[in-house]
Amino acid sequence: MTDVLDTTDGDSVREAVRERYASAATAVTSRRVAAESLLPTTAAGTSCCDGAAACTDSCCSPGAPADVSRALYSIDEVSALPPDAVLASLGCGNPTALAELKPGEIVLDLGSGGGIDVLLSARRVGPTGFAYGVDMTDEMLELAERNAAQAEATNVRFVKGTIESVPLPGESVDVVISNCVINLSADKGSVLREAFRVLRPGGRFAVSDVVVQGQLPEEIRRRTELWVGCLAGALEDEVYRGLLAGAGFEDITLLVTRDYTAEDAGQVAGAAGELALSAVHGGGGRVVSAFIRARKPAAR
Repeated sequence: MTDVLDTTDGDSVREAVRERYASAATAVTSRRVAAESLLPTTAAGTSCCDGAAACTDSCCSPGAPADVSRALYSIDEVSALPPDAVLASLGCGNPTALAELKPGEIVLDLGSGGGIDVLLSARRVGPTGFAYGVDMTDEMLELAERNAAQAEATNVRFVKGTIESVPLPGESVDVVISNCVINLSADKGSVLREAFRVLRPGGRFAVSDVVVQGQLPEEIRRRTELWVGCLAGALEDEVYRGLLAGAGFEDITLLVTRDYTAEDAGQVAGAAGELALSAVHGGGGRVVSAFIRARKPAAR
């Protein structure tokens, strides 16, 4: 992976992202196997990560820093999921909790990774509903399939594809969700137009993403480690709104859920991340996680 990224080259950006998340999927599997061999067992002979216990720093990842994304899900949500689905969670929000999913709805998760939001969506929409996940990374798809099998989820399907060209028919889903993935695309306009295409009239767009309020210096946007770390590719909030409106969406809202500090960025991308956030803050701006909602107009 090179240090400088040509953000106008979609293939280069896609490969950098694919490499990063393939590594993350492999690390989750390796970490889980290693942890199970080291952890104390309960009286029943199972590790503390099995059953209803949620994975924590002291349980599934001893000695490793906590992944902040796991704190975005309730104990009740994660306790019924395979541990690897929780460990693979790399998001910046919990779109399933805020998307107001209803029984019988069909949901699509853009960039579904290890499957945590697909599995949670499947539970929310129930046996009469369905949840799709699209991802371009083979290692993540394999991990998601294993997690779905372990969860005995029958109303889910993971498909290989890019979020710029979703392999589903038009007007086939009720809700599009995503968790800190759209910022990773080099062509966000295409992503939002695809979300609009696959939604049925009146369908809902409900995603968590990283957003810039202010300006992100161009030299920061070209840093590969900051792009794959969900910082450099973040859209300015007004640009995000404009692209959604341009794709045809209405009722667009953006709710800030977390204001990132330089220390937060440093945990993701080291010294480069701290410098990036300091540069944004120095210009009077900020980098935030936000919950972004929009709606496809109903049929007339």
